[in-house]
Amino acid sequence: MGNDAQTQDMGSGSIPKLFARLAIPAVVAQIINLLYNVVDRIYIGHIPGVGASALTGVGLFVPILMLMNACAMLAGSGGAPLTAIAMGRGEREHAEKIVANCFSLLVLMAAALTVIFYFSAPALLRFFGASDVTLPYALSYARIYILGSIFVLTVLGMNPFITTQGFAKISMLTTVIGAVINIILDPIFIFGFGMGVRGAALATVLSQAVGAVWILKFLTGKKTILRLKKENLKPDPAVFKPCLALGVSTFVMLSTESLLSMCFTSSLARYGGDIAVGAMTILTSVFQFVMMPLQGFCQGGQPIMSFNYGAGNESRVKKVFYLQLGVCLTYATLFWAVAMCAPGLLAGIFTNDAALVEYASWALRIYIAGMCVFGAQIACQQSFMALGQAKVSLFLACLRKIILLIPLIFILPIFFENKVFGVFLAEPISDVVAAIVTVAVFLSQFQKILSKSQKHGQ
Repeated sequence: MGNDAQTQDMGSGSIPKLFARLAIPAVVAQIINLLYNVVDRIYIGHIPGVGASALTGVGLFVPILMLMNACAMLAGSGGAPLTAIAMGRGEREHAEKIVANCFSLLVLMAAALTVIFYFSAPALLRFFGASDVTLPYALSYARIYILGSIFVLTVLGMNPFITTQGFAKISMLTTVIGAVINIILDPIFIFGFGMGVRGAALATVLSQAVGAVWILKFLTGKKTILRLKKENLKPDPAVFKPCLALGVSTFVMLSTESLLSMCFTSSLARYGGDIAVGAMTILTSVFQFVMMPLQGFCQGGQPIMSFNYGAGNESRVKKVFYLQLGVCLTYATLFWAVAMCAPGLLAGIFTNDAALVEYASWALRIYIAGMCVFGAQIACQQSFMALGQAKVSLFLACLRKIILLIPLIFILPIFFENKVFGVFLAEPISDVVAAIVTVAVFLSQFQKILSKSQKHGQ
């Protein structure tokens, strides 16, 4: 299929086939992307003698990691939908300017983050709950990973611009190539060279570097529809400000994940010690098996939804949304059932420490109790993003974590004798409440948003 035919297919092709063609590679890419972090934790958790302490230490790096991811997606998740909307309106030159401006922003942010986090890492890790035992592991991993910020931000921030053009398989290969390299290098560096957590970080950075080169080669090559051009690299406020305005909701979602991780680890360190913090590392890893495929489904729906919204095609936007909602709800419910029935199986992937597996299994059933409705929240919130609705998307991003979850982490332990139980219970309560509110708001606003699109498309 040629580039023009591929663009035309967005506006007239079969919705289920288009969704499958874009979503399946995106989901595969998201699952494989888990390997960048999860494989590290699996290998680290099985280092003889120090696995549990090393795993806990690396888990303390998560807040910094999430802040880096948040900055990447500030440009990527904000720019990609606007790029697709511009393509739907036939504004190809403007779409190319968005791609280039977002890349420039990523380079600038990577430079700033590298300097800030490298020198502040010891103080930040202590603040996140690192003990004398876990700090050396956390710091060794963090500083190597931070030095590779430019590669991490390029991969996460620019890959959405490949997907939004309809090249889902190319986007998938970005993560496949990096993940395979990571899987190969991890045991070599960690065990073969005896580098421990430093080897895990180095393997991840090198794999991300290869992924970054792959992305830039594609976006400057002949196969892409929208090309990354030198003349568009100079930041233009008229181009990048709308991208930042739309991307800020995803930025808030991910950056508050950092704040959330800090709140969880500080409370759990206070009430449950290192074993509770180690369990939280496992819980967040398991949670990624839910979140990242859901994001993949939404990445598959976003280009079709955004393109047809830009073209004023209301019926196709509706069909994509309801298909996306059904798929996300089904996946979240199935994963919830598996996790509730076999939490020990999931926890055992990350450690062979029997006490930690038992503790994490107990905590997991509490933590994911509301996961069955999480798919609806993600489907609706991401659809607001696809339709360019920055303000309401930002509110919904803040609702679950800032308004509900973070206060509940500190409030609920007051009412329970088992304080750790109260901390973990905050997650399912906020999941259910946020899902109900998000779905209600989306359904009340959906038709109004589509009516505006039709007026623009006429």
